[in-house]
Amino acid sequence: MSAYGHQMEREYSAHGLTSEDGSDMGSQFRMESVIYMSSCAATVFVGGLVIVGILLMTLLTALTVMLQSCQSREAGVVEAVKSDHQHHHNHIHNHHHDYCKVAALNAEINNFEGYTLPEFCKNFAVKYIKEGHYMRELNNSVSLVENYFDGVTPKADGHDVVLMDIDDFLPINYLGANPLLYGYNRYGNGDCVREAKHMKHVFLVDLYKKLESSGWPLVLLSRKPEKLRDTVVESLKSAGCDGWSKLIMRSNDGMKMDTRDYFLKQKTEIESEGYNIQAVISSHMDMLVGPFMKTRNFKLPNPLPVGPAQNTA
Repeated sequence: MSAYGHQMEREYSAHGLTSEDGSDMGSQFRMESVIYMSSCAATVFVGGLVIVGILLMTLLTALTVMLQSCQSREAGVVEAVKSDHQHHHNHIHNHHHDYCKVAALNAEINNFEGYTLPEFCKNFAVKYIKEGHYMRELNNSVSLVENYFDGVTPKADGHDVVLMDIDDFLPINYLGANPLLYGYNRYGNGDCVREAKHMKHVFLVDLYKKLESSGWPLVLLSRKPEKLRDTVVESLKSAGCDGWSKLIMRSNDGMKMDTRDYFLKQKTEIESEGYNIQAVISSHMDMLVGPFMKTRNFKLPNPLPVGPAQNTA
């Protein structure tokens, strides 16, 4: 072999050894990727993430507020509709009540002549009793009478008298000639009406006893006919009411008279006998009318036909 050939062989062997020797050492090719970032760039990156988070939270809060606002507006519309409906209902209710109250007052002043109260007035009358308004008015009215007589005393000559409507004392079955005056036949005889009339009986019997024990001469007037005198006297005594100065009942001629004219005639005769009518106590207007200017008139409430307005709100 030539010298050149030997030299090539040696170079080839050297390259082969180098390659084989590298394989024995587990030479391998490895690639690693590394990202290098400056501190300034990292601060900007983190700041951007924070800003994005804040924006997302702001958006979420805004959406929540908008949703609540929509719900509130919707609820407000519903409440407005309800309020308008309730206002309309109360307006009608109060209008009916005002009508019933005025109609009943005018009917009573005119002794129910030509008056027919509408049926819906019954509802106000029943609520007036059941909700306790009648009892409060009755108690207040009797208190006014008692307060007045606490400040005055009768003259020693016995000529100062108090007129009392005795029909207010008696049980329901002793109705006078005009049952509409009591509202009894028109609205029935339910338990609440009976209880209200019973309480009026209790209050007036107590008032009667206080006036009688204070020395006031009592003149009792009734719309009932003279033929019922014994029954009325028995009823009064059984209630503990006695000691009256006079009990006036209607004669046959008196039964033909309008009750307003009848009571006016009786009061005129009482004064012509030398008596001074200090006060008149009744729950009915027919006994309270007349030109007696110096007389103190006390109007007690009636459980029927109507009472004061009710809060339905």
